[in-house]
Amino acid sequence: MNITVTLFAQVVAFIALIWFVHNKLWGPMNGMLEDRQKRISDGLAAAEKGKKDQELAEKKVKEELAEAKKQAAEIVSLAQKRSNEIVDEAKVSARAEADRIIVAANAEIKQEINRAKEALRKEVSAIAVVGASKILNKEIDAKAHANLLNDLAAQI
Repeated sequence: MNITVTLFAQVVAFIALIWFVHNKLWGPMNGMLEDRQKRISDGLAAAEKGKKDQELAEKKVKEELAEAKKQAAEIVSLAQKRSNEIVDEAKVSARAEADRIIVAANAEIKQEINRAKEALRKEVSAIAVVGASKILNKEIDAKAHANLLNDLAAQI
């Protein structure tokens, strides 16, 4: 077998092609593939981190929502308790006012009864004086017999 120049030229051309493909095509292609692989892995890592962040945010929102509901329930409970206290205070105040009004009314009634009794006593005294004067057919002096009439009115 003869090694000819064409074979030698083909070997040199093949080696040059391998060198060219390795340095000019394969190297940049590997670089692009590595960059793409890195971008994909970074994207997946970012997506995973985003997913974890979303889960944490959802968990935090749920916790804050539960806390807000708890605080709202406490506020409603306090408001209900305060309204009950206000109602109780109003009832006590109303009872005290009613008792005061009843006591004042009873005192006024007693005063009116005493005034009525006194007026009745005076009228009875006047009637007694008129009746006695008619019976005796003479005039009785009310000023002269005032003590007697007052005793009579007190007995009535």
